[in-house]
Amino acid sequence: MFTETHWKAPVRMWADPAEIESAAMDQLRNVANLPWTHGLAVMPDVHYGMGATVGSVIAMRDAVSPAAVGVDIGCGMTAVKTSLRAEQLPDNLGYLRSRLEQVVPVGFGMHKRPVDFTDLHGLKTTGWREFWKGFDELAPAVQDRRQRAQAQMGTLGGGNHFLEVCVDDDGAVWVVLHSGSRNIGKELAEYHIGEAKHLPHNQDLPDRNLAVFVTGTPEMEAYRRDLFWAQDYARRNRAVMMALVRNVLIKHFPEILFGEDISCHHNYVAEEIYDGVGLLVTRKGAIRAGSGDLGIIPGSMATGTYIVRGLGNERSFNSASHGAGRRMSRTKAKKTFSLQDLREQTEGVECRKDAGVIDEIPGAYKDLESVMAAQTDLVEVVAHLRQVICIKG
Repeated sequence: MFTETHWKAPVRMWADPAEIESAAMDQLRNVANLPWTHGLAVMPDVHYGMGATVGSVIAMRDAVSPAAVGVDIGCGMTAVKTSLRAEQLPDNLGYLRSRLEQVVPVGFGMHKRPVDFTDLHGLKTTGWREFWKGFDELAPAVQDRRQRAQAQMGTLGGGNHFLEVCVDDDGAVWVVLHSGSRNIGKELAEYHIGEAKHLPHNQDLPDRNLAVFVTGTPEMEAYRRDLFWAQDYARRNRAVMMALVRNVLIKHFPEILFGEDISCHHNYVAEEIYDGVGLLVTRKGAIRAGSGDLGIIPGSMATGTYIVRGLGNERSFNSASHGAGRRMSRTKAKKTFSLQDLREQTEGVECRKDAGVIDEIPGAYKDLESVMAAQTDLVEVVAHLRQVICIKG
């Protein structure tokens, strides 16, 4: 761990400063120098983002920056271990991948009608009426989005979101997925970032994208209401997808059993206490890793995923990285790699191998093993998974 001490707020880094791009370092400095910042923890997968870096944990006093949460509010991971063994998987993984893609829309796809929860295995059906009633309290800017938000509940999205069938080192089969609050979360985030920029106390910031809401103001209350609703949407979205996947697997493997879901946000806000002070902690590309907390740290399309248990390191605000993190932009990846590179780097994985996912090629991401090695004081490994099916938008 490297600790930076000369900025206004303490900054603790689990990344080599020499390997952090200069633009990302500028963003870290900007955040640390904000008057509301209590402290900043920098994860080993840190990289440039809008306003605040991806892979940073920001603890603020009586304030929160929407850009420090990210535009995909509540984005995160869910994983479940099954009773299925690797040798029970069919030789034709392409068929199983196709069946999963039929029930979980990807990319811009959505369900033709809201998902019927009555026939979904393992989905908790309580609280949905109250959840959708909360939509009526959201910002007026999204009030005409209810139908779309309902149709997107239980959908994957595109980019780095994925649905995978994996096998751990002991031969057990897992299901892992990565998604967030879909378009409704993005629109809520962009709306509030825009609102914050107009507030008087944000006019002299080094980066207007770091605009904050301050505790005790109506703008803060409006943001918190929409934020926590979107975080709940993201959690429920992953739960619905996992239930849809369970239904498919039960049809193919009637005797299959499922363990408890492991679920964690990695773009969100939590109220936590450090140094005896109540703080608003934003994790943007970071998971909570309190003592005993189970978490999920993925790599890329072919480099596997780690199931981890938090060690409760308060120097990191009880946090750990959310994945391998990008080492190059999507544009650069498309210019750097070919379809042959994609096929070679995803050999042995049933997945898309076309130009539409070259920007998600493993070579565009940091080395997952190095990221894990940099945070042995933050998490311990519970299981190492290797994907055999990877579904992307």
